[in-house]
Amino acid sequence: MIDRYSIAFYLVLSCVIGILDASAGDADPRYRACVAQCEKTGCIGERCFPHCNFSSDGVSIDGPWYMQEPLYLKWKQWDCQSDCRYNCMMDREKERESNGDGPVKYHGKWPFTRVYGIQEPASVVFSALNLAMHFHGWISFFILLNYKLPLKQNKKAYYEYASLWHIYGLLSMNSWFWSAVFHSRDVDLTEKLDYSSAVALLGYSLILALLRSFNVREEAARVMAAAPLLAFITTHILYLNFYQLDYGWNMKVCVVMAVAQLLIWAIWAGVTHHPSRWKLWVVVIGGGLAMLLEIYDFPPYRGFFDAHAVWHATTIPLTYLWWSFIRDDAEFRTTNLVKKAK
Repeated sequence: MIDRYSIAFYLVLSCVIGILDASAGDADPRYRACVAQCEKTGCIGERCFPHCNFSSDGVSIDGPWYMQEPLYLKWKQWDCQSDCRYNCMMDREKERESNGDGPVKYHGKWPFTRVYGIQEPASVVFSALNLAMHFHGWISFFILLNYKLPLKQNKKAYYEYASLWHIYGLLSMNSWFWSAVFHSRDVDLTEKLDYSSAVALLGYSLILALLRSFNVREEAARVMAAAPLLAFITTHILYLNFYQLDYGWNMKVCVVMAVAQLLIWAIWAGVTHHPSRWKLWVVVIGGGLAMLLEIYDFPPYRGFFDAHAVWHATTIPLTYLWWSFIRDDAEFRTTNLVKKAK
């Protein structure tokens, strides 16, 4: 559950960054002059980039510059222009550090140190670990249902929400996968995939919160409750991808869905007698505290660990606890249903 609210806050923050793309760093005249010179000549001082190959009259030797990327970088869409911006940024930050000035943002982002072409290495690693944690939680949930808990005569699980949590696990892993890709390289395609998968997870999680907290077990009632939300979420994702990536509207949608399910789970944890409700409280409170890292933004330590990367790290143990609650819920409901069946 922590990933849903954190993703919502992350999308809000990304919206603000997208609106305020012009930052102090890229407004710096020295940085702008460096980029302009690099894009014209393919060099920064005496340092030239082999894939920015220009002749003496400024014409690319082996075709346009965007066709001259090394093969291992092409999939990330790094190009001569991106390399010029990156190297000018790093050179400018070294100058600022020598003058005793702190880091500033460039094009809405902190100056991260690239590793093998990866834009934000720490966030990529932590996103991958979150994906792994969801995979572990989903697999352990599957094993619990099918091999440890009693099954019905038709070999199906007693737990009524099993299929819903399976879908949740797949959507969570999909969302964290695209988070890792997006942090590897921020381009239009990876941004839309990251936003779309996060919105899909957020919307589905709201549906799941409603169905579980109100104990909706009949298929017809589930369809009636989920259909309007599914229609809205699908329309919203199509709108973002094929009409307009409206950051402001997307922010409002994400905030409403996140706050709604947060209140639902918090109220349910307060009124239920579930034996593992304390885990739900820890995840809700821990998630709220973790999001403070996004509010208290700070530049990347040694070029790698900024507030957002640290936040990604904090969601890992909370995700483990959340799946632990899901397994406990399956055991709790199964035990009660087996007793009623006898």
